[in-house]
Amino acid sequence: MLRFSLTENVTSQLLLGSVWPFFSFPTSFVFQLYCISACMFPNHHWGEWNDSQLQPTIQRLMKGYNRYLRPNFNEGPVEIGMSLDIASIDAISEINMDYTATIFLRQRWCDSRLVFPGNESVSVDGRLVSLLWIPDTFIPDSKRSFLHDVTVENRLIRIFSNGTVLYALRITATIACNMDLTKYPMDRQVCTLQLESWGYNVQDVVFYWTRGNDSVKGLDTLRLAQYSVESYHTSVSEAVYETGQYPKLVLHFALRRNVLFFILETYVPSILLVVLSWYILLYLTMLFLTMTTLMMGARTSLPNANCFIKAIDVYLGICFTFIFGALLEYACAHFYTMQHQTIEDLRRLNETNGNGSIPIVSSTQPNQSAEVGSTAEQSASSDAKNNAGSKEKMTRQGCGLSSVKDISHRAASLFIVENPHNIDRHARTIFPTAFLFVNILYWLYYLFL
Repeated sequence: MLRFSLTENVTSQLLLGSVWPFFSFPTSFVFQLYCISACMFPNHHWGEWNDSQLQPTIQRLMKGYNRYLRPNFNEGPVEIGMSLDIASIDAISEINMDYTATIFLRQRWCDSRLVFPGNESVSVDGRLVSLLWIPDTFIPDSKRSFLHDVTVENRLIRIFSNGTVLYALRITATIACNMDLTKYPMDRQVCTLQLESWGYNVQDVVFYWTRGNDSVKGLDTLRLAQYSVESYHTSVSEAVYETGQYPKLVLHFALRRNVLFFILETYVPSILLVVLSWYILLYLTMLFLTMTTLMMGARTSLPNANCFIKAIDVYLGICFTFIFGALLEYACAHFYTMQHQTIEDLRRLNETNGNGSIPIVSSTQPNQSAEVGSTAEQSASSDAKNNAGSKEKMTRQGCGLSSVKDISHRAASLFIVENPHNIDRHARTIFPTAFLFVNILYWLYYLFL
């Protein structure tokens, strides 16, 4: 006696002839298998339905069914209710201005052609979706998307006895989100997920949320790396194109960026570099280069757009300015210290020359001294005549030269510091006070305005 260890799936495939092209079995052998399977498996179970119930029901529903015609054809629009489960938001990109989300999209509508007696529902294999009419829903802002197909295509069709059809999909899509990065990293972004009908206008199809804001699940428990979901709400609108008006559903959700990461990564190191620049003067050049590197690193994850002056750019610019100011203060203090030392050396030299004696020339010959005296008297008289002649010229130029000298002396006095050590003493008071004041203004503006 022959015994067959065939699974129910293989037996049904053989009976349906799906593997017929691959096996050259004679007709008698297939008939024998049919008799054996009928004895071994009198009823095939598909969920809550057995073979005697499911096949006649499906056959009766599909008889005369035209999937190319929408329900209520020429009788009014089809009302399609939708709900979402946000499984995950995998990535939010500021460079590409988009986010990637995995969603469970469920659509419900009523098709009077699928009404059958009873109070039960039929879960149909997702591969039979090609037999039914389904809405042509799409995501208009989607850049890339795909339907999960492991281990089979992740979609579900359930038909209720009153003709209601439930169609569920598992989709992963990368969706555009226009971001305003002016207050980055204290920013708040509002992104949307839009659902529209591709070909059916508002006269054919009407979209609505099945339970309003409660139609969206998963955002409350979602955990993101840099963001937290602050709020969300749904809306119903219409998309207007050149070809007509189409139904549209929109999910709005606000994302608040978690600033603690940026405080630890950027703000605290910047503050420490500024504080160190007030006390460690010998390493100002190294601090200057470190601050430049920190500014370049903070911009690597952001779009290179000139229209965005971000909050983090403003703060790093402030810190950069204070470090550069400390570098200038150190240079000025060093310059005036050297100048003061040079002036002190000149004063000491003048004091030394002033206290010294002037040598007197003496001669043992009286005649020579008399000649020298007479010569001196003649030279004195000639000098007096020359001075009298040039006196008038000096008086004319005296007013102009004196004013120029006064102005030059006053301008020079502004750049002369009596005690260069006062520069460092005042800078150590002015710099921290100014930095604290600027920080208060900065955080008040970007956090509360």
